[in-house]
Amino acid sequence: MNHDAPKTWQVAGVVSFYMGAALVMVFVNKAVLNSSPDLPLFFLLIQLTLAVVLLHGAAFITKRVEIPKLELKTAKKLAPVTIVNVVGLVFNILCLRGVDASFFQIARGMVLPLTIIVSSIHGRSLPSMRVLLAAAIVTAGFFIGVAPSSASTDRWHEAPSRLSIAYGVLSSLFIAIHAVLIKYSLPHAGNSTIQLAYWQNLGSALLLGPFILLQGELSSLSQLMRTPEWNAEVFVWGSIVTGVFGFLLCVAGLLSIKVTSPVTHMFSSAARSAVQTLLGVWLFHDLFTANRAISILVIAVGTMYYTWVKSVEAAPAPVRVAPAIPKDDVEASAGIQLDEIEGEVHDWQDEKRRQAA
Repeated sequence: MNHDAPKTWQVAGVVSFYMGAALVMVFVNKAVLNSSPDLPLFFLLIQLTLAVVLLHGAAFITKRVEIPKLELKTAKKLAPVTIVNVVGLVFNILCLRGVDASFFQIARGMVLPLTIIVSSIHGRSLPSMRVLLAAAIVTAGFFIGVAPSSASTDRWHEAPSRLSIAYGVLSSLFIAIHAVLIKYSLPHAGNSTIQLAYWQNLGSALLLGPFILLQGELSSLSQLMRTPEWNAEVFVWGSIVTGVFGFLLCVAGLLSIKVTSPVTHMFSSAARSAVQTLLGVWLFHDLFTANRAISILVIAVGTMYYTWVKSVEAAPAPVRVAPAIPKDDVEASAGIQLDEIEGEVHDWQDEKRRQAA
C-alpha cells in the first residue's frame, strides 16, 4: 500500500473537516460574543480549560495522546511561545467581537505579509520577488477592505471601528511571531504537537486568570446572570461547542498521512472565504459592500498565488521528514482555525536555509 498517495475520500474528508471546523468556530464564537460582549476573556478561558480537560480524557482512551510531565524547567522554556499565544488569542477574540463575521478575514488579512516579514527578519534572508508580490497583493486587499465605502454611508454605524481593525492587525502580528516561535518550541515538548498544545492551552488559561479579575468580567457575569434578557444558553452551548472543536483541531495533527496538497489548499482557502462571507451576510446580516467583496477576492488571490509560488519553489527540493506543524496555533487554541500559512512559511524558511547551505 502506498502511504504517500492518500485516497480521494481521505483528502475530501480532511479538507472538509478543516473547512467545516473553521467556519463553525468563527460563527459560534461570533454568536457568543454578540450575546455576551462583556465576557470575551472568560469565554476564552472556558475554551482553553475545556481543551485541557478533553486532552486528559483522550489520554485515558488512547496512548497516542500523551500528557506532558509538568516541570518548571520546561515551562520556562515554553514561556515565550505561551505568552505570544495568549496575547494573540486576546487580540483575536477582541477583533472578532468588534467586526462582522464576514469582515473578520479582512481585519486579519495581514497574517501572510507579517508572517513573511517576521520570518525573513528571524531567518536573516530575503524572500523571492514572487513571495514579495504575493505579500503585496494581500496587503493591497487588506487596505481595500478597510477603506471607507461610500455605499455604506447609510449604515456607517455598522462599519468596523479603527480599534477593532487595530486588534486584527495586532492579532496578525502575534500569529506571525507565533509561527516562528512554535517551530523552535517543539523540541522542548518532545517534538509532540499534542504536548505543545497542552502546554499552550494550560499556560494560556493560567495567564488569563488575573486579567479576567482585573477586567471585572466575573462581576459582569454576575450581573448578566441576574438579567432576564440574557440568553445564557447561547453562552454555555457556544463555550462547549468551541471548546470541543478546538480540541478536535488539536488532535487532528495525529493524522499519519499528509493528505493535503498546495492545490487542495488553494481551492479550499478560496472556497472557505466565499462561504464565510455568504454565511456572515445570511446569519448575521453583515454589512457587505463592493469594497469588501473586492478585498476578500484580492486577499484570496494573493494567498493562492503565494501557495502556488511556495509549491513551485520547493518542487526541486528533496523530500524531507520533519515534525508536523501543529494545528493548535494561535487560533486553534482559541477555537478559530487559521489557514495553513504557518506551515507554508516554515517550508519557505527551510528552503531558504537549504539554498544558503
